Amino acid sequence: MAELKVVAAGAGGRMGAANIRAVAAQSGLVLHGALTSLRLHAAVDRAGSAAVGQDAGLFAGIAALGVTITDDMDAALAGADVIIDFTAPQATLTLAARAAALGLVHIIGTTGCSEADDAAIARAAGDGARIVKSGNFSMGMVVLANLVEKAAAALADYDIEILEMHHNRKVDAPSGSALLLGEAAAKGRDISLKAHSVRVRDGHTGPREAGSIGFATLRGGTVVGDHSVILAGPGERLELNHRAEDRSIFANGAVRAAIWAAGQAPGLYSMVDVLGLND
Repeated sequence: MAELKVVAAGAGGRMGAANIRAVAAQSGLVLHGALTSLRLHAAVDRAGSAAVGQDAGLFAGIAALGVTITDDMDAALAGADVIIDFTAPQATLTLAARAAALGLVHIIGTTGCSEADDAAIARAAGDGARIVKSGNFSMGMVVLANLVEKAAAALADYDIEILEMHHNRKVDAPSGSALLLGEAAAKGRDISLKAHSVRVRDGHTGPREAGSIGFATLRGGTVVGDHSVILAGPGERLELNHRAEDRSIFANGAVRAAIWAAGQAPGLYSMVDVLGLND
């Protein structure tokens, strides 16, 4: 049986713990015609994290896995096949460069990346990494984005507004998922999201600019992630919604992406590629 050795980056965070649980839950899987298993090879977090020195399984709320969370990235990556990374942009750029040098699969769920960050990630993919990057790894959200693209194209004169809410500890806005949906809407209309998005409205704004894509951001409590795309036209309104109820949906999607990417050539991919929605 083949084995994919996985490094959980950001192991001390809530998504890091979810990723540890998702990897540990995998047993035999058919990968490219062969029986494959995933094993947690290492777990890494920033220096000074309270998670460092703890058993990754116990920290994630499951049985001990015999893998101690470390802050030594080089040691964690030695002998690995896959990095699952829901961290912060600077850490992700460092990991992408290492993935390129080592020819690893790099699954990126980090949000808040700048255009320069995205360019650096694309370069890493060109230099030998197999990268799957997505603003959201849930199956439902990927399908929703596909529907939004089609709806935006079909209802070309309807106003588009994207509403999202997350927990009170989220540090970036709009969310990566909201931007994923915005990019899908913009693609459906063959326009640039950067040139047409409206992120803030305050005071006397005047009429809504035709063709713009609006974003509204809410933060509070422990909300995992709620997203709505509203297409408002004359006399009617279409609303497409997604509610995330548990972080396991993102971790399970990341594991699925890792399994898929292991059989691909170096390059930059998305969850649309993983699910075959481009076919």
